[in-house]
Amino acid sequence: MKKITVLVVDDSALIRKLLTEIINDQPDMEVIGAAADPFVAREMIRNLNPDVLTLDVEMPKMDGLDFLERLMRLRPMPVVMVSTLTEKGSDVTFRALELGAIDFVAKPKIDIAVGLKEYGNDIANKIRIAKSARLKRSIPIKITGSVTADAVLPAISNRIASTEKLIIVGASTGGTEAIKEFLIQMPPDSPGILVTQHMPEGFTKSFANRLNSICKISVVEAKGGERVLPGHAFIAPGHSHLLLKRSGANYMTELNQGELVSRHRPSVDVLFRSAANCAGKNAIGVILTGMGKDGAVGMLEMHKAGAYNFAQDEASCVVFGMPKEAIAAGGVDEVVALKNMAKSVLSKLSSMGVRSNRV
Repeated sequence: MKKITVLVVDDSALIRKLLTEIINDQPDMEVIGAAADPFVAREMIRNLNPDVLTLDVEMPKMDGLDFLERLMRLRPMPVVMVSTLTEKGSDVTFRALELGAIDFVAKPKIDIAVGLKEYGNDIANKIRIAKSARLKRSIPIKITGSVTADAVLPAISNRIASTEKLIIVGASTGGTEAIKEFLIQMPPDSPGILVTQHMPEGFTKSFANRLNSICKISVVEAKGGERVLPGHAFIAPGHSHLLLKRSGANYMTELNQGELVSRHRPSVDVLFRSAANCAGKNAIGVILTGMGKDGAVGMLEMHKAGAYNFAQDEASCVVFGMPKEAIAAGGVDEVVALKNMAKSVLSKLSSMGVRSNRV
């Protein structure tokens, strides 16, 4: 079996050494080079032709983002970013994902040598995913201002759809960009939205803030106990499962730091199951790009409870794993390209609202 070849790019000799040890310990991959700056990396890419690149966010001589932008334009290849757990680090990381990086690994804040070894399996898995992921060439959306009115879909035609219905979203690898493309089209009167995206603690708040700055709806990291209102989206924090609960006539958010479910916390299955229990036919489920099976069982439960569910199609996914598993499980009603997802969901909600009015 041919091993996945990896080039490690990081200005820290310690990080280069640790990443090399972690990767070379895996039976299916090997480091074929390590570079301290983008200029050395550029020559190594030309000479060694690696399958996957790990890239530090903050680099000397040339900014890591500038290097990534040039790389994805001239020689697109799978890139896994190695990011610091800081506000600045997270902002740069999301910019890297916009530019085409497949995923990122968060450097521990303290005791890097011990911390990175604990993340060894995660790093290796992300490299494997990156090798098989679909590369995207997209024009990044700048976050210096709000989205233009042309990008936002028209208001929902039947008000009952936005006041009684909910949109429940799950995603993983490639999901930050997919969620952005979905939410940025939501009109201000869209139904309340709950989102679980697999992401480490320390990044979800920055992710929510970033979305809030470009969307017409309000986007926040869920704190638990919030009323789910139209025009508001709640992102699961990296440390907790996000659940939907009922309090009288109101839908509420709830956080739970229980065991990992489907190997994740936050877990899409947990969110989907709570929507099945609390919202039933009032929910619309959306499962987007991601590796693994998280969400498949929960989406089937939503379907059985009367929800109408959408899955992102293979052609527009970075990784088709989660949508594919949800489709195979029988919980998906409609498969849609990402660019059409928001329009399809809102159209379905309007039709559901008309039916609800007749009851």
